[in-house]
Amino acid sequence: MKMTTTNMMDMFEEGKVLKICAPMVRYSKLAFRSLVRKFDCDICFTPMIVAPDFMRSVKARDSEFTTNEADRPLIVQFAASDAQTLADAACVVAPFSDGVDLNCGCPQRWAMSDGYGACLINKPELVKDMVRHVRNQVDNPNYTASIKIRIHKDLRRTVDLCQKAEAAGVSWITVHGRTAEERHQPVHFDAIKTIKDSLSVPVVANGDIKTLRDVETTHQLTGVDGVMAARGLLSNPAMFAGYNETPLECVWDWVDLATNQGTPFTCFHQHLIYMLERVSSQPERKVFNSLQSTAAVIDYLHNTYGSPDTQTVGLS
Repeated sequence: MKMTTTNMMDMFEEGKVLKICAPMVRYSKLAFRSLVRKFDCDICFTPMIVAPDFMRSVKARDSEFTTNEADRPLIVQFAASDAQTLADAACVVAPFSDGVDLNCGCPQRWAMSDGYGACLINKPELVKDMVRHVRNQVDNPNYTASIKIRIHKDLRRTVDLCQKAEAAGVSWITVHGRTAEERHQPVHFDAIKTIKDSLSVPVVANGDIKTLRDVETTHQLTGVDGVMAARGLLSNPAMFAGYNETPLECVWDWVDLATNQGTPFTCFHQHLIYMLERVSSQPERKVFNSLQSTAAVIDYLHNTYGSPDTQTVGLS
């Protein structure tokens, strides 16, 4: 199943702010990517895949990377600490995707201790080497090599990292506007703007995007070329289409996509828990969260919200 690659850089050139679904462990899998694409999401990322594990076993490749012909444009995100392993992994997924992204932002302890994620922002020469390896070894000139980073307390170090990556041929950079230590603190939009102003490659902003208005505000504050959302899309997969809360149509689309693609029950249920959280009462949530089967979930949705045809505007 070889597919044609979208020219991602052409998408950035068109001048509209690209709307992007973030890499989310367990969550940004094929069924969910198919859902957000129905609601104006321009580009989707796979969950982060650990490159050495991916290269070591066919079983890992089959379970970690699932796609189909409609699942484009698609960026495959890898955790890696070695340039050749990243390039090898990129060559494996290149026929089925539009680019790879190197995770330089994951703040989790296990990732950092294995040399992955946010610790890479302190290794600009290694990042440069990794970008260069991907660019040199994937034989499709339109295939992108991007990085997703967090910021340093001393922003000069972040700018230096980004400029080194740009010199190595990085296609675009996503900036999560927090340091590796910060979790729920406000996003540093001024830092994202400084980075954007110091580069000529496209920059994407990430952090606290909950509504379509946030997309616009972030663009106005920073001048970025794209905006990436994670938790905002989990709770409202139709967010990029301008809905302020998950519309019923989106809930039933998820039921169809997930059941057709054989999404495991826990994942199927968890997505719905996120989607219904803002539009249901505490007693309703208690009942819904304790359901144990797909059939029980579908019955509950029919009984509480009506069938897909009765209402397509909103849940409330």
